[in-house]
Amino acid sequence: MATKIITAKQQMRAAQSFPFFSSLAVVVPVLIPFWIAASIFTYCAMANHPCTRVCDYLVPAGYRFYGLLGAWVVLLNFSSNMAGWVGGGLNLALIIWAISILVIVPLGVRDILRARKEPWQEYTVETTE
Repeated sequence: MATKIITAKQQMRAAQSFPFFSSLAVVVPVLIPFWIAASIFTYCAMANHPCTRVCDYLVPAGYRFYGLLGAWVVLLNFSSNMAGWVGGGLNLALIIWAISILVIVPLGVRDILRARKEPWQEYTVETTE
């Protein structure tokens, strides 16, 4: 059995990564398809992180991001009907984008700043390398 040390900075970065990249993807919509694929890997990798406090940041950020994508599926199914209500498809897209930013970015920034202030400590893990 080998011992591996997870530094405080590594834990903090792990806790900050999902909210950061989710916020970035929503602000720059071209990145959303890439982040959807990468977020699944990131979520799975961090869901079993030895430090449970990292998961305390991951789970709410995942709920927000994947919940938003679920809402997009519903909205986009009815987009042809809704576009007439708001004056066209472009207006609908801009409204959906603005609401998405308001849902993801402020709470993501809050989580990133909260993780920075958290008193992280080194974590020792026994591995079978």
